[in-house]
Amino acid sequence: MASPPPLLLLRSLLFLSLPWFFISSTSSNPTPQPYVVYMGSSSNGDREDVEAAELSHLQLLSSISSRQKSQKVSLLHHYFHAFRGFSAMLMESEASELSGHEKVLSVFPDPVLQLHTTRSWDFLEVGSSDQTRSQYHHPSNDVIIGVIDTGIWPESPSFSDEGVDEVPARWKGTCMGASDFKKSNCNRKLVGARYYGIQSSSSSGTGTGTESTKVSGSPRDSVGHGTHTASTAGGALVVNASYYGLAEGTARGGLSSTRIASYKACTEEGCSGSVILKAIDDAIRDGVDIISISIGSSSIFQSDYLHDPIAIGAFHAEQMGVLVVCSGGNDGPDPYTVVNTAPWIFTAAASSIDRDFQSAVVLGNGRTFTGSAINFSNLTRSKKYPLVYAKTAAANFTPADEARNCLPGSIDRTKVAGKIVVCVDIYPMGSRKIKKLVVEDAKAKGMILIGENQNGDPFDSGVFPFTQVDNVAGYKILKYISSAKYPTATVLKTTAVSDQRPAPTVASFSSRGPGELTENILKPDIMAPGVAILAAVIPKNEPGTVPVGKEPPKFSIKSGTSMSCPHVSGAAAIIKSVHKAWSSSMIKSALMTTATFVNNEGKPLMNSSKSLANPHEIGVGEISPYRALHPGLVFETTPKDYLKLLCYLGYSQKNISSMAGYEFHCPENSGDELISDVNYPSISIGKLSRHGSARVVTRTVTNVGPANSTYIASVDSPMGLTVKVYPSKIDFRPNAGRVSYNVSFQGKEAAGGYSFGSLTWSDGRHSVRTVFAVNVE
Repeated sequence: MASPPPLLLLRSLLFLSLPWFFISSTSSNPTPQPYVVYMGSSSNGDREDVEAAELSHLQLLSSISSRQKSQKVSLLHHYFHAFRGFSAMLMESEASELSGHEKVLSVFPDPVLQLHTTRSWDFLEVGSSDQTRSQYHHPSNDVIIGVIDTGIWPESPSFSDEGVDEVPARWKGTCMGASDFKKSNCNRKLVGARYYGIQSSSSSGTGTGTESTKVSGSPRDSVGHGTHTASTAGGALVVNASYYGLAEGTARGGLSSTRIASYKACTEEGCSGSVILKAIDDAIRDGVDIISISIGSSSIFQSDYLHDPIAIGAFHAEQMGVLVVCSGGNDGPDPYTVVNTAPWIFTAAASSIDRDFQSAVVLGNGRTFTGSAINFSNLTRSKKYPLVYAKTAAANFTPADEARNCLPGSIDRTKVAGKIVVCVDIYPMGSRKIKKLVVEDAKAKGMILIGENQNGDPFDSGVFPFTQVDNVAGYKILKYISSAKYPTATVLKTTAVSDQRPAPTVASFSSRGPGELTENILKPDIMAPGVAILAAVIPKNEPGTVPVGKEPPKFSIKSGTSMSCPHVSGAAAIIKSVHKAWSSSMIKSALMTTATFVNNEGKPLMNSSKSLANPHEIGVGEISPYRALHPGLVFETTPKDYLKLLCYLGYSQKNISSMAGYEFHCPENSGDELISDVNYPSISIGKLSRHGSARVVTRTVTNVGPANSTYIASVDSPMGLTVKVYPSKIDFRPNAGRVSYNVSFQGKEAAGGYSFGSLTWSDGRHSVRTVFAVNVE
């Protein structure tokens, strides 16, 4: 019998000698919990292999453990390519001891993050000529987007590889098989699929006392979120796609030749931070160009950069030239709710497009009111049903206020069965889905919800007749109920309405800035379509969702910054396909400085409250992918810039060096206010003293246009805020492709609070716009 490999033998000996790997079964010991142990950059040029990484992690654990021999424990995940670390089951005391180890940057409980959950691409291309678009829609482009989400449904036509070239030789990923997922499900379009399922341990049978870890699961999507985001980012062209006839047209991603690699890190219950870190490490190693993550923490519990798994993974992706795009969260419209705000992350806000989904209410007196909804009602105009206000149908001992809001247990079934029920939307604790289920469960015929749909996202009620009307229409409906002897109504099937104006507008749910960790970087970065987006889904046949005689849909309509994120990822893929040598920060800059700040009426962008939108809502504006192909100038932000930023935030030089993978020296002068000087494509000053001197920030631009160019600066600033640029004219020549300039801000006469404006450099052909946000105190 052959001898075991040296590394395997050493690992077995380590397992035998490690008292940490045995835990007493007595109830006096605390229960171990999953923790992430982050150890910085993998400075090894070839990177560690998995066995070497596992051994080093075991050695580290042996140095701090004092457990007794009884129960075996296994490590959960190893990070060894772009960065070093692992996740393991630790007791709090062990985690505390590990956090003080010289090789460890941070130790934190494994967080459970949440999902942030067509015509949209056509809408983004308004104003781009057919020649410009077709020039770059060519299947020879080999950009790979790694989508970290709930997995993928490979049979969807959005992942067909028809007309797509062979998989690039640089691709090092894999297609993991499972009982419901064949390796042959991957193709030239879907180039890879990984999963990180439930881990179980069993004896290795070698007599060494070690454990082997088996992972059960599948790359297949059982939720639908990952399939939707992946097809939005890089789906193939699918003609006549629709959601049961709604939003019919050609579904596609940003660039139909883009490759997709799927990393299943989430379930319906959420996403483990340790698994997301593993997926990021794998994606970098596999060779993706862009990573798309429609996942994030709650805005209430945001971690600092060394305890945030997405921020950690994204930093090392940036080090290795991989752009990470993330959703900004769905906790708007309150300020300070945006998440995924690390400067090295491209953070997306959500907007509407020029399409709406409407469902009409027809009253017994002939009056018709238009509501917002997605329903596949089989009701018709010719037949009306009794109409009742839920307030008058309260169950026994139920406050009328609860009944009119249609909260669980508040309605008397006998008073609403077979009728159209009118509810109001006042209590935030009762979502539209809950209200609909309450009414449907009471055997009602349909439902009218009164309340402003500021989110703009239509609720999908499936086959149940539902619509949401505004307060004005709602008042008239209630007045009709109170005045008619026998009030009746019907709710009609949804129709799609195109060419809505104004569009885009900011979605109310889209999380707002400023960022909680620092206000000296503007977040979110940019806005993209995230309301009522048609894309591929898994064909689920859930009760009440599929119309009679229909098959489960291949496409569906979803809303959230989860949907805006893959639009930005797809836009970045368009840039990467043309400018293959551009760094991630150059791509990010190109999209930011060319973003549009006007709607389809030619007026400034608005929010859901019909007020002017500001950069804490939209970042620099709405993405304009084809304008970004020729930005003229770009801002290059390097990993060294981000390391300086960490110095300014007060992180230790030792930890920053570990993140860098080399000895890094912080500037002598460090302070949060210096973050504004990081060479970012936008400018944010979190505190400008009204009585102090002018604040000067520096920026450096790189010419990516004609070698001989001259740019002139123009400033759009609010009254009272004095903004000056010097020099106001910059020249580029073949031997001088980078130029620095200064911008000064003086707020002596400015209003208190945030002021917003922009600086634009123009050479007559290119307009390079930098948005600024300045908080005057």
